[in-house]
Amino acid sequence: MGPSPTFDQSGTSPTPDRGGKRSNLDFRLHITPLHFFFQLRFPIQRKLKLAQVHKQRKAKRKKLFISRVLAMATNTQEQQSQAGRHQEVGHKSLLQSDALYQYILETSVYPREPEPMKELRELTAKHPWNLMTTSADEGQFLNMLLKLINAKNTMEIGVYTGYSLLATALAIPDDGKILAMDVNRENYELGLPVIQKAGVAHKIDFKEGPALPVLDQLVEDEKNHGSFDFIFVDADKDNYLNYHKRLIELVKVGGLIGYDNTLWNGSVVAPPDAPLRKYVRYYRDFVMELNKALAVDPRIEICMLPVGDGITLCRRVK
Repeated sequence: MGPSPTFDQSGTSPTPDRGGKRSNLDFRLHITPLHFFFQLRFPIQRKLKLAQVHKQRKAKRKKLFISRVLAMATNTQEQQSQAGRHQEVGHKSLLQSDALYQYILETSVYPREPEPMKELRELTAKHPWNLMTTSADEGQFLNMLLKLINAKNTMEIGVYTGYSLLATALAIPDDGKILAMDVNRENYELGLPVIQKAGVAHKIDFKEGPALPVLDQLVEDEKNHGSFDFIFVDADKDNYLNYHKRLIELVKVGGLIGYDNTLWNGSVVAPPDAPLRKYVRYYRDFVMELNKALAVDPRIEICMLPVGDGITLCRRVK
């Protein structure tokens, strides 16, 4: 018999050589798989991790580069837009070209704008809510329209500082009357000194508070039916239909009702998921509901004009 094999501490028996001893070659062959496992596994993991980090850094640099390019392009567009933007306060023009709108103002509107209206427009420009004011081109339009229809007894719902109110007061005769309603007397009094200086304050009967209760009182008295030549509405859009139900009784046959903001910043054609300011989105449905109702109302003829933010004229025919 040959010699008995020797055992290592783990209890395994190495392959003996001749003479029963473990050779150096046998020992190397025995540990080589474990050796390669440690020699190969960890460098590969390290290389994979470095490659992943490099890829992430490259993607981050690319993203940063793109964001900088987009920011530069946006700033350039804003600068170009701002450079060509007109100076009209309360700008609501739907014209795609600001330069064209500025041309209309400087060529047709400003040279003929009455001095009191110019003063009130510039005064309103300093007010934080100046976007609420009637635009200068719409004020000119209303002034001429009132003269064309020889309006005398009129009404205005929504006054703000009184720019459209002043345009009306300057257009109607000295014994003409305007029933003006607004929930904020403070804004009205801001423009009142200009109206007084223009010599037309005596034509205005201002009532502070919601318009619907006043309209209900007027409708109750039949002598008020058909007594108004012209009515202008630039107030809470969610009540436009409620106003129309009452105003159609108060305006005379052949008289006009003008509803302002009926194109509502162009949002009436915006897709449902379009990014809109909250107040624009909220009132858009009310404006669109009004437009649909006016389009099928057999008691009126209508004309929607892209003046200012859109104004719809309704002529009562029966």
